[in-house]
Amino acid sequence: MFEALSEKLAITFKKLRGHGKLSEANIQDALKDVRMSLLEADVNYKVVKTFIDSVKTRAMGTAVLDSLTPAQQFIKIVNEELAAMMGGDSKGLNLSGRPPLAMMMVGLQGSGKTTSLGKLARWLVLNNRKPFLVPADVYRPAAIDQLKTLAGQLELPCFDSSTGDNPVDISRRALAEALVQGHDVVLIDTAGRLQVDEPLMAELRNIKAAVNPAEILLVADAMTGQDAVNVARKFDEDLNLTGVVLTKMDGDARGGAALSIRAATGKPIKFVGIGEKLDALEIFHPDRVASRILGMGDMLSLIEKAQTAYDEKKAVDLQKKIKKNEFSLEDMLESMQQMGKMGPVGEIADMIPGMGAMMKGMQAMKGARLPDDEVKKIKAIIQSMTPRERRNHAIIDGSRRRRIAGGSGTTVQDVNQVLKQYMEMRKMIKRINKGGIQSILKQFQGRF
Repeated sequence: MFEALSEKLAITFKKLRGHGKLSEANIQDALKDVRMSLLEADVNYKVVKTFIDSVKTRAMGTAVLDSLTPAQQFIKIVNEELAAMMGGDSKGLNLSGRPPLAMMMVGLQGSGKTTSLGKLARWLVLNNRKPFLVPADVYRPAAIDQLKTLAGQLELPCFDSSTGDNPVDISRRALAEALVQGHDVVLIDTAGRLQVDEPLMAELRNIKAAVNPAEILLVADAMTGQDAVNVARKFDEDLNLTGVVLTKMDGDARGGAALSIRAATGKPIKFVGIGEKLDALEIFHPDRVASRILGMGDMLSLIEKAQTAYDEKKAVDLQKKIKKNEFSLEDMLESMQQMGKMGPVGEIADMIPGMGAMMKGMQAMKGARLPDDEVKKIKAIIQSMTPRERRNHAIIDGSRRRRIAGGSGTTVQDVNQVLKQYMEMRKMIKRINKGGIQSILKQFQGRF
C-alpha cells in the first residue's frame, strides 16, 4: 500500500545525502518534498501540516545541523515523527475486567465487519481466549448466515439469532448466554449502512448501553482514503470509539487513511486486515510501519511471521539434513511451502532492510517476473516430479525433463534452470558445512 510513498521519500533522502553538510535551505527543500509526498499519498492536509511542523522544529536544531551524519539524523526524525503520527506504540485490546467482555464491531456496509470479526475471533483463540460470536445485523440476512459460516470454519459457538429479532435484545441475551457457557469475550457483529444515519447510530447507542462494551471497534476500508477518516470521526462522535480495524491494507491504495486516522481522530488503529483469509489480521505497530515506509525493513514482524508459519519439527529435521548434505528437491519444495505461509515474497522482502528496494531495482533492470510468479513456477516444476525424482535428482535425464516440463506447463529450459538453482544451493550448503558462513561471504567481497 505504501509503495509509491516509499519510493518518493527514498528519492528525497537520496538527494539529501548528496549534501555533505545540511543547511536550513536544503532541509526546507527536503521538507517540501516530504510534504508533497504525503499529500499525494492522500494523508489529511491538517495532519501533514502538523507533521511537517514537528519535523522542521527538530531538524533545524543544532544537534542535526552540526551532526557528523546530518542526513541520517533527519531521516531518523522523519521515522520517529511518522510513528508518532500513527500512534507511537501499538495499542492492544482491552481484555481486563470481569468476563464476559463485550466487543462491538461497527462500520459502514462493505467495510468488512463480519469477516474482520471472524479474523479477530481466530486471533483471540490463538491468545487463549474463548470468544462467542453474535450476529446482530438483522437487516441483511446474508450477514447472519455469513457469521454462522465463519463460526463453523473456526469451530466456535455462534448465538442463534434471526432477522425477526431486535438487535439490542440479541446482544443482551447473547451476553447472558456467554456467561452461562463460560465464554470470556463476546464479539457483536452490528448492522451497517451505506452511509451514517441517525437510526443506525441510535441502535448502536442502545446496544452500547445494554452491554457496556470493553471495546467499540470501527472497521474501516483503507481503500477509501480520507473517507475512512471522516467515517471514523462520525462514529466516534456518537459512540466514543476505542479503536479502529483497517481492512484491505494489502490493496494498492495510497495509504493516507492509515497515516491520518490516528492523528485526525485520536483513536488508535489496533489491527489491520492484509488479505481475505481468516489468518490475514495483524496487530498494527506504528513504529514498524514507519520503518517499512522508509525502507528500513521490519525484522520483528518477519520473525513473528516465521514463528507462526514454521513447523518446528520440520525445521529441525531440515537442519539435520542440511548438516548431512542430504538436502533434496523434496526438502527444497517443503522449505518454499513453509515460507509461503509467511506471505507474498514481495511483502517478506519489504521486511528485510534494503531487500525490497533491491528486488524492485532488479525487476526494473532485467524486466524480470514478479518474485511470487517465479516461486509458483519453481513449485509447479518440483511438484511435477515423482517422489523418487525429488529425492534423487541424478536420475532426471532428458526424457524426464521433457515430461516434467509438460506436466508443469513450463519449458525444458525452465526445468534445467530449477535444477541448476538447486545444485547451487547444495554447493553453498556444502561450503557452509565445511568452512562456516565466512567461507561464503569471502566470495562476495568486492562485488558490491
